[in-house]
Amino acid sequence: MMLRNSAERWGAISQLLHWSIVLLILGLGVIGLVMVELPRSPRWFWVYDLHKSFGLTVLALIVLRLLWRMFAGAPTPVPGTPRVQERIATSTHVALYVLTFAVPLSGWLYDSLSGLRPLRWFGQFKVPKLADPSQALAPVMRDWHEALFWALIALVTVHAAAAFYHHVFQRDATLARMLPRRRTSSSPASEIR
Repeated sequence: MMLRNSAERWGAISQLLHWSIVLLILGLGVIGLVMVELPRSPRWFWVYDLHKSFGLTVLALIVLRLLWRMFAGAPTPVPGTPRVQERIATSTHVALYVLTFAVPLSGWLYDSLSGLRPLRWFGQFKVPKLADPSQALAPVMRDWHEALFWALIALVTVHAAAAFYHHVFQRDATLARMLPRRRTSSSPASEIR
């Protein structure tokens, strides 16, 4: 198992961070869309706190992923990829990082501005507020949080469609580089890096 990224593919840590963030964003999206319809009750607060805690977890994981990418590098483009596709892919990845950072940060700011009771991350420790409560700014930040979320979902959809396009029609390694390798009977121990 290769932990660090190589010139040919993403390593196990990058893959774990990528797919964990993907699953959390999908779960957060579903919870976010459902929770706004819930009646205010103790369960409502529990669902909101869960949503916020997972959102802060995504924020921490995206920071960790960026730090790991700076340390471990990134694979080189798939051989034969046109320069324009490389530029589009780079721009898309930058936008994905920005939005994946901005969505939970805007949610945290919205929580701070709303003046709701203090959030305890999964009930463990109190999360500091980023700003003083503001009845005027809270709805604006809520709208920004929602708009950024939909922009992220749109970009993730394009990103996933491009990966499948490369896999099905281009038949290149774009998607396979982010998936775990199948184990072979002769996998050398020297691959662990």
